[in-house]
Amino acid sequence: MPELPDVEGFRRVLADHATGRRIKGVSVFDRGVLRGVSVSRLEQALTGASLGKPWRHGKWLVVPVTGGKPALILHFGMTGGLFWVAAGDRHRHDRVVLQFDNGDLSYRDMRKLQGLRLAVPDRVLAGTGPDALELPRDDLRGVLGGQKRQIKAALVDQSVLAGLGNLLADEILWRARIHPRQVCAELDNSDFARLHANMGTVLKQSIKDGRVPSRKSWLTGRRDEESGSCPRCGTVLKHGRVNGRGTVWCPRCQGENA
Repeated sequence: MPELPDVEGFRRVLADHATGRRIKGVSVFDRGVLRGVSVSRLEQALTGASLGKPWRHGKWLVVPVTGGKPALILHFGMTGGLFWVAAGDRHRHDRVVLQFDNGDLSYRDMRKLQGLRLAVPDRVLAGTGPDALELPRDDLRGVLGGQKRQIKAALVDQSVLAGLGNLLADEILWRARIHPRQVCAELDNSDFARLHANMGTVLKQSIKDGRVPSRKSWLTGRRDEESGSCPRCGTVLKHGRVNGRGTVWCPRCQGENA
């Protein structure tokens, strides 16, 4: 599932290849990924226009369109991605392709749970929490501290904190030695300091790699092993569900908190 680091990678793809270039044509191969916009309106708005500097908020990618038109706003759901390809190079999961003189920008998505919008960003992003990468340390406790819910559930709630998904939340909590079922309101200042520091470390390294790394020194590199062990202490990892999401933790480093 694309999380903040993946979307930051998609932003760079667009910025490096398509920003400032004129769109020659728009091909919609599956209107099922269009949200609140028709095929004809998307084609009319984008053909002949240029894209401005893209920016990311959480898992959303916002791309200004020249001429005072609504922005192109993308969300990648569970299986979406943005790819720069040679002109005419097609994949069976390409849903929308923007054509340029020097290549094509493809929105590719197998499951089609989200998609593309033409809209005012403030309207689409209303109700979305602060970006996890940009949140100052002193603000983290203000966002999470008063909640009487489990910390894992709060971290992946995009209305609370934007950008974190299942893999990132588990990795950050493991590094911070906080159990995913720990109630937010029970965390103290030292817990929030560790949480913020490790969130920054994990996000920056994941952005550098373009995804959440699956290294054996990371929880993400062990979580899918049948008898995966903690990279830090060697204890066999525990698996369960928190707020309906598959969750992995170390019972020694993070406690049982049954």
